[in-house]
Amino acid sequence: MKTRNNRRKFVLLVGDGMADYPLEELNGKTPLEVANTPNMDLIASGRIGLVRTIPSGMEPGSDIANLSLLGYDPLKYHTGRGPLEAAAMGLRLGPGEVAFRMNLVTLEWASPAEIIMVSHNSGNLPTPEGSRIIETLKGEIEDPCITIYPGISFRHLLVWEDGPEAALTLPPHDYLGQNVASYLNSEDGNPITGFIRKSWPLLKDHPVNVKRRQEGNLAANSLWPWGQGRPPHLPLFEKNYGLKGGVISAVDLLHGIGVYAGFEPVPVEGATGYLDTNYGGKALEALKALERLDFIFLHVEAPDEASHNGSLKDKIQAIEDIDRKVLGPLLEGLRRFDDYRVMVTSDHLTPLIKRTHSPEPAPFAWAGKGEIEGNVRPAFFSEEDARKSGLFHEDGHDLLESFLLEDRNQ
Repeated sequence: MKTRNNRRKFVLLVGDGMADYPLEELNGKTPLEVANTPNMDLIASGRIGLVRTIPSGMEPGSDIANLSLLGYDPLKYHTGRGPLEAAAMGLRLGPGEVAFRMNLVTLEWASPAEIIMVSHNSGNLPTPEGSRIIETLKGEIEDPCITIYPGISFRHLLVWEDGPEAALTLPPHDYLGQNVASYLNSEDGNPITGFIRKSWPLLKDHPVNVKRRQEGNLAANSLWPWGQGRPPHLPLFEKNYGLKGGVISAVDLLHGIGVYAGFEPVPVEGATGYLDTNYGGKALEALKALERLDFIFLHVEAPDEASHNGSLKDKIQAIEDIDRKVLGPLLEGLRRFDDYRVMVTSDHLTPLIKRTHSPEPAPFAWAGKGEIEGNVRPAFFSEEDARKSGLFHEDGHDLLESFLLEDRNQ
C-alpha cells in the first residue's frame, strides 16, 4: 500500500489580479504577455484556457473569485467578505453578528462636496502602525453592539451585533481617485457612513498619522467598513475531494476561506502581500507542507496591489517574481514526488487602467508531472493564448474538479 507521500500532489498557484487588458504603452500587449514567465509557459504546455470566476451579476471580488477557484459556487456559498476575514482571525461569529472588513484608508478633502479616495491602504500602512491606531480607537469608537479587531497592515475587522447587513457599503479599492462625497454625505440614515464620519476627528491628529505626515507618508485618516455578511456554510474540501489541503497567503481573506474549507494554514515568515513579500519562502513552505498534505492553495497578492496602485513596472516585476521565485523552485522541488499537478491562474482581472477588479474570464493553465518534466510542446501563458485555445469553463467552480479528477495519460 502506498504512503500518503506517494499520492498525487496538487498545487493551485494564484497570482492575484495578474490578468489585464492590452495596453498602449506595451504596444497592445498585456503585462502577462511582456513579462518573462518561462515556468508559467511550461505549465501552459499541458492545457490553457479561460475560466469565469465571477458569476454574472456578482461583484468581481477576490472572495468570490477564489471561492470559485476552490470549487465552491459563489451563488450558493458566498455571504460576504467580512465573515471570511473574521474566520482568519479565529473569531466565531454569533447568530446575530455581522462582520465587516474594515480598511484604514486615506481621504482628501478638496471641499465638502469633493472627498477623494486617495488610497485604499493608507500608502501600504505597516502592520505595527495599523495595530496601534486600531488599539487606540477601540476605547473611542466601540459601543455595546460594535467591536473592532486589529488585523494586518490596513486590513481590520468590525463585528456588529444585529448589524446593518443590508446597508450600502463600497469596496474602497473600487473608488481609487474618485469622489466619494455623495456616499459619505448622504442623508439616507446609513449607519455605515455615520460610523466612518465618527472616525475622522479621532484619526486626524493620531500620533501615528502626525508622524506619517512629517515623514511624507499618507495618513490613515478614515475607517472604511465594507464587505459585510454572516458566516457561510461551506462543505469541507476533504469531504468533497478526499484530499487534505493547506493554504499559503498573506491575506486574511484567503485564510478565512481556508478555515471554512478545513485547510491547514501554512505560515511563511516575511509574507507581506506586497512586492517585498517572501516569494521563495512560499515555495519552500509549500513543498514542506506537501510532505503531509495533498493539496496546496498558494496565493500571491503582489500583482493585484501593483494594479490598485496603478504601477505597470511593479506589476510586471510581481509577475516575473512569481514565475522565477515561486513557480521555478516549486517545479524543481516537486520532482521528488511520484506524481503531481500544478495549476497557475489569475483569480480575476485587475486592469491597470481601472485600478480595480474586473469580471471578465481569467486565464488558467495546468499540467501534470509527465507534461512538465517532458516539456512536450512550446506554449505561452497569456490572456490571448488562453482565449485562442477554445478551452473555457463558464462555471468557474467546475475548473477545480477538472484539475483534480481529469484522467489523462501524462
